[in-house]
Amino acid sequence: MGKEISIQHSAEWWKAVAHCIHDGILVIDKHEIVRMINPEYTKITGVTQHIIGKPLSAYRRGAKLPQTLKDGKIRAGVYRKTEDREYVVDMAPIILDGEVVGAVSVCKSLTEVDKLSQELKRQREKVETLKSRMNRAYEAKYTFEDIMGKSDKVKKAISIAEKASASSFPVLITGESGTGKELFAQSIHNKSERSGRAFVPVNCAAIPSSLLESELFGYGEGAFTNAKKNGKPGLFEVAHEGTLFLDEIGDMPSSLQAKLLRVLQEKKLRRVGETKEREIDVRIIAATHRNIEQLVHKNHFREDLFYRLNVIRIEVPPLRERKEDISILIESQASEFTSYIFEEEAVRVLRSYEWPGNIRELKNTVDYATCMADNEYITVENLPSFIVKKGEKNKEESETLQEMIRRKEKEYIQKALSTCGHDIEGKKKAAEVLGISLATLYNKLKKLNMGDF
Repeated sequence: MGKEISIQHSAEWWKAVAHCIHDGILVIDKHEIVRMINPEYTKITGVTQHIIGKPLSAYRRGAKLPQTLKDGKIRAGVYRKTEDREYVVDMAPIILDGEVVGAVSVCKSLTEVDKLSQELKRQREKVETLKSRMNRAYEAKYTFEDIMGKSDKVKKAISIAEKASASSFPVLITGESGTGKELFAQSIHNKSERSGRAFVPVNCAAIPSSLLESELFGYGEGAFTNAKKNGKPGLFEVAHEGTLFLDEIGDMPSSLQAKLLRVLQEKKLRRVGETKEREIDVRIIAATHRNIEQLVHKNHFREDLFYRLNVIRIEVPPLRERKEDISILIESQASEFTSYIFEEEAVRVLRSYEWPGNIRELKNTVDYATCMADNEYITVENLPSFIVKKGEKNKEESETLQEMIRRKEKEYIQKALSTCGHDIEGKKKAAEVLGISLATLYNKLKKLNMGDF
């Protein structure tokens, strides 16, 4: 008696559960008698509860559930269609103590399936949109076409960088501040197979050491006071399948160097405050303006991390070692505004300057000169005075006697023409002032590339 009550109670319990489920459910016993139908089954198929206690085959012609009862096989995704309804059915035997004692049919309206499919599609589109926004937020904008220069040292650096872009090996870029190391890093990323993914730059010297760890590796919930509820992914995770640019790697604290080395070796990371390991796929490009070999020698930088990063080495030369590129660089920079023309003497002064701030300083100088110019021609007078003084001093110390004579000649002729005028009469007067014939003046104008004026 107690067992029957227990079975009856259990049946009532499962019936209550079935009524809470959003799929249609029909159950038959081993005699093919319908024992249960939930409201959702009626809603999907149109079959009401009046068939409970009666043989299924008497009301559902061609029903396959009795076959499942007989052979004990699971059937999934069976398509059913009536005049105005379409749905899919999954069927399975009910087995107790190794014996088939019934079978269950679970159905879902195709309309509902379509709704779920559309919702899944919308959610996927949202994810792709967020990924796209993140990639745009971390987008590399420079390519190798943006690296200006024809000097041998620049061409060598570009050649190595282009070959590096064909792999995913770590790259170490060295060079003084302002030489354009990030320009090379972005160009490598944009030519690599990861170009469609994020390029994430992080300046290891600009972020306090107490925050750098959580910025790079992220943190879990409750990792520290004011931590976000669900934690936060670090820049390694943001750069997943893309490129992480570790600028000024030589300034990374020793404590983080060990953790970075482990991540590079294992390709896994643990957020601060978590024990769970997360797999990552990130291409590392590191850069530094410091002498990293000297840092290793002085035990300020881990030797094993250095060798891990120093797979492909790119040395970006300082501007003073590639002065033949100055004309190209200033022309490119000046053309961003309008068609400014640097006069030859101004270019000579710029070439004579040592450029301790490299390309960054040159850019600032060009900006200044274009702002100071009265017209499209930029003269020595438009350059910053400290550059002119140092440039003139260096120029005088390094120029040959012939170069000095040529420069002085040009200065005297320019001054005479400015005073007397550039027309025929002006040139005649200028020749007289200079103590030379008009024919000699024209020859010198041609020889000094000063045009016809």
